[in-house]
Amino acid sequence: MAAITMKNIVKRYGDGFPAVNDVSLDVRDGEFMILVGPSGCGKSTLLRMIVGLEDITSGEMLIGERIVNRIAPRERNLSMVFQNYALYPHLTVYENIAFPLRLAKRPDEEVRRRVTETAGLLELTEHLDRKPSNLSGGQRQRVAMGRAIVRQADAFLFDEPLSNLDAKLRGQMRTEISRLQRRLGVTTVYVTHDQTEAMTLGDRVAVLRKGVLQQVGSPRELYEQPVNLFVAGFIGSPSMNFLPASVDGTSLSTPLGRFEMPGEQAAAAVGDRGVVLVGVRPEHFEDASLVSEDKRARGSIVQVPVDVTEWLGNELYAYVPYEAPADLAAQLRELSRELDSDQLRTQAVVSLDASSLIAEGTEAALWIDTSRIHLFDPATGENLTRDEDHAARLTRAAEPSRAAQRSTQQPTEP
Repeated sequence: MAAITMKNIVKRYGDGFPAVNDVSLDVRDGEFMILVGPSGCGKSTLLRMIVGLEDITSGEMLIGERIVNRIAPRERNLSMVFQNYALYPHLTVYENIAFPLRLAKRPDEEVRRRVTETAGLLELTEHLDRKPSNLSGGQRQRVAMGRAIVRQADAFLFDEPLSNLDAKLRGQMRTEISRLQRRLGVTTVYVTHDQTEAMTLGDRVAVLRKGVLQQVGSPRELYEQPVNLFVAGFIGSPSMNFLPASVDGTSLSTPLGRFEMPGEQAAAAVGDRGVVLVGVRPEHFEDASLVSEDKRARGSIVQVPVDVTEWLGNELYAYVPYEAPADLAAQLRELSRELDSDQLRTQAVVSLDASSLIAEGTEAALWIDTSRIHLFDPATGENLTRDEDHAARLTRAAEPSRAAQRSTQQPTEP
């Protein structure tokens, strides 16, 4: 195993466009690091520079303590799993997994032993004599993973490995990949545009935007303490709601109603700004009729028109349209396009308990947990209410739990 260190990595193509722009990132030995962001953010390019499939324009890439900028991919001892499986259709599962060992001219007995152990690890033993065309999508992806594992590489690199699978199978494979990585304890860099994969798999998550690293932290840190509008909008499903608000002392006047800022520190951070964007996650609303009296005092109640509702059995989504100034509405539309989301427009999405009887086409009383709202500078996108100390504690708290999970598994070295 080995750590991966990126120092001021830049990738420019012939037209001068920086696909990756001054990225510095440390992937610790044994860590599961997620690279996430919308299409075109540079995450796959960065992964390909780690493995050596893309040249580095400037900066340094280290694997362990060795600078690998000019070292060929085959000499970096990395294993990569691709989106399209990249299996050889004319070879059996056994020979697909054994292929890197055949290239390395390992003895037949060693090949047999390592392939057999890897197949057992991935529950492929009964499929070793089959061809890829006779396997399901999930089985093919496990074969591709087996070919990566059998090499005993210093690190695993995954390039959107689950994007070709259906939703149910993606969920199953996420669990398998997470369990396998914890068992092997191998340094892993995993690229995805799916924030659900990022939140459920990673020790830490690195969010990229147009080639620039926005934030690195535990999934919980990114969810609770995003650094800016982009991270706040990308992390979470459904996305965070952004409401324009005029500031009057410590009060915020929004299209949904008027409520207080979350504490004196928020008021100090806002300063003399006359307008801010209020970020409220859908799950931080509740049907006011279901909120206890003692809890009501810890938030605010607003009366809003409900346009559409969606009852999903375990929860109820309510959609609340609102008016916004033209410049802020345009800003939200642009952010929505960049995030490949249709949600960040002039409507609020509210997630309520399934027992709520709020109906579409009516006025509804909603309770907002104002202690958990975020305030953003509309001009810069900066999160004015981010608590740096709390953010650091969230990431530190996640580290020992993941390490403990790995320590309970005995590493298997095929």
